Amino acid sequence: MTSTQETGAPVSSAGGPGRVRRAGDAVQREALAVWQAARAAWRGPGRERDLVVQSLKAAGAALLAWLVARVWLGDPMALMAPWVALVLVQATVYSSLLQAGRQFAAICVGALVASGAQAITGDTTGALALSIPVLVLLSNWPRFGDQGIYAATTAVFTIATGTVSATAVGHRLGQAALGAAIGVAVNALVLPPVHLRDVRENLAALVRDTGELLHTLAADLRQGEWDGQTAADWLAATARLQRRLDALDSARGWSRESLRLTSGLLRTLYRAPTVALPPEQEDERFGRVTGHVTALTRTLAVAADENRTPAAPDHTVLCRYGELLELIGDHCLSEAGRLEEAGAPAEAEPDEHTQARMRELYERLQRALHEDAGQGPARTAVLGTLVLQAENLWAELVPGVRADDTGPGE
Repeated sequence: MTSTQETGAPVSSAGGPGRVRRAGDAVQREALAVWQAARAAWRGPGRERDLVVQSLKAAGAALLAWLVARVWLGDPMALMAPWVALVLVQATVYSSLLQAGRQFAAICVGALVASGAQAITGDTTGALALSIPVLVLLSNWPRFGDQGIYAATTAVFTIATGTVSATAVGHRLGQAALGAAIGVAVNALVLPPVHLRDVRENLAALVRDTGELLHTLAADLRQGEWDGQTAADWLAATARLQRRLDALDSARGWSRESLRLTSGLLRTLYRAPTVALPPEQEDERFGRVTGHVTALTRTLAVAADENRTPAAPDHTVLCRYGELLELIGDHCLSEAGRLEEAGAPAEAEPDEHTQARMRELYERLQRALHEDAGQGPARTAVLGTLVLQAENLWAELVPGVRADDTGPGE
């Protein structure tokens, strides 16, 4: 269907060539993403290769369960074993074992309820109508986790195949146990998944983004043309830092879980040893750094708001503060480079020239703070908070050097 504008030209109501072009661009982007993922998996270790390994392990576990159940044991309906084995190759061995217990319990409940419903109704449709609503509701029980839906699907398979006798139900449960054992064993013994790389990558990214944000703050303060929109951009950047911190916390949790119930020998053969994992104290330290950066950014945002009482310091003072932030940002970028390399030495202090310049800037900011104290609390509040947060950043990033030291040797 078409409509006509005042010019009389027909316009497609469906979007016409524009929609086709957008769809083509979307397909190209997806194809490019798939190609890049394939290249990354081919080049070396990474998330993409981990995904390929886990997929092949799941397929192998299902095939092995089918061979054992159908070929070796001669089961003519060897469906449950490969099905359970496939879904139990999880991201960690501990998760596989936990999900195996939950899924087996859900399958037992589904098979028993289906058998009872068939015995009561004596009809396939009636048994489904009686059992499925109860089992779908029961699948939301927190004890089942995300495996509760297998109670309902097991009931469907049990009733649809007509195998509701005690022998058939026991046989089906045995197949489920066989598939669970094979799935967990394959995940634990064949290239066991150990998630160490994500912690290092997320921690390095957090520190790098922090350094880049400090550089952005320094450049904006030096230019002197920052307003509410600039402050909003800063706050958006600090929100991204918080998301980075949340991703780091999630990666740390995955790493701890992936080290549970895994063999040390197999872990060493498959992935980097655990000594390469950055200590959790690094997460806490840079979490505090993120908090200090967020605090000083909010202080600057308040100073940029014309409807708020606190006023921004003089441009000269802000230039000095920007230079101090730039030096701190340089150290953050240096730390990020260190964290990206497994086995890199412990963090190094800035050179003596950088430390001397940082002390000089800090002392000038302190003098400016004393001078602003006579001009009212509004200006002193902003500068005092900024100086305090800069000192906090310094203390976290360079713990061996105090901001108020008078010389490199002290």
